[in-house]
Amino acid sequence: MDNYLASHEFHQLRAFLAVAKHLSFSRAAEVLGITPSSLSQTVRNFEETVGTQLLHRTTRNVSLTEAGAILFERAGPAALELAAAVDQARRAGLSIAGTVRVHAIRSASRKYIEPILARFSERYPDVVVDLTVDDAVTDLVAGGYDVALRVGEVIERNMIAVRIGPELRQVTVATPEYVETHGQPEHPRDLLQHRCIRWRWPGRSTPYAWEFFENGTWFDVVVDGPLIVDSREAALGAVLDSIGIGFVIEDTVAELFDQKRLVKLLDAWSAPFPGLYICYPDQRHMRPALRAFIDTIRSEA
Repeated sequence: MDNYLASHEFHQLRAFLAVAKHLSFSRAAEVLGITPSSLSQTVRNFEETVGTQLLHRTTRNVSLTEAGAILFERAGPAALELAAAVDQARRAGLSIAGTVRVHAIRSASRKYIEPILARFSERYPDVVVDLTVDDAVTDLVAGGYDVALRVGEVIERNMIAVRIGPELRQVTVATPEYVETHGQPEHPRDLLQHRCIRWRWPGRSTPYAWEFFENGTWFDVVVDGPLIVDSREAALGAVLDSIGIGFVIEDTVAELFDQKRLVKLLDAWSAPFPGLYICYPDQRHMRPALRAFIDTIRSEA
């Protein structure tokens, strides 16, 4: 069984240590900010708690008993160390220093984190950013992360989530060569007759269902095709090789549209969604280093 001082015992020990240090009830009472009579009663109660006399008292002086001297010798340094530890924790809570552990999906890292790292490091040289770039859906708390950047659909309910950046769209794309050979779908359900490059969240077994918008309602199409990958880069590479149709974030392939390497399909059924969020556990006292990182991301988004 763990042996911890009860709160009243800690208060009594603190009173005894003050008297033992100054060998004066009046001086110790002044330091503690209480009356000498109250201090004297607290020390008597402590002696009753430990079951032995700790101080010799006369009208002129105070001295330690053998038991009191042993207790002061052992507890005095421990009390000083405890006070120093509390002070260090207090100062750490006020300084912008320490490690911030970040989890970000690849697109969010490229767009919002990597561009600010140099400026952030220069402004906060005592902060270490421990960045994990991964599209896997990771439990933020269980993984020991302080903050994450991810899309809204995979944010845990107990998280504080703040949207960053503009709305996004997922669009259906293919190469001109694929369209010339296989034709193009006229409606999202026509995708069931096409070869599609399927993507799944890393760590999950089921491919992502493609989402479309019609008459004010979202609906899913569970496509089929020759390839399933857990890397968006690999999926896009397969699309560019004309293996099949892909489903991508529109602004990540804008240059490929301009270069005529990709064509957009089913555009009328592709609606915007809120996009990316920065999320973190609800907490009463946020470390300054974490607050600085979150504020920097939000200011740059």
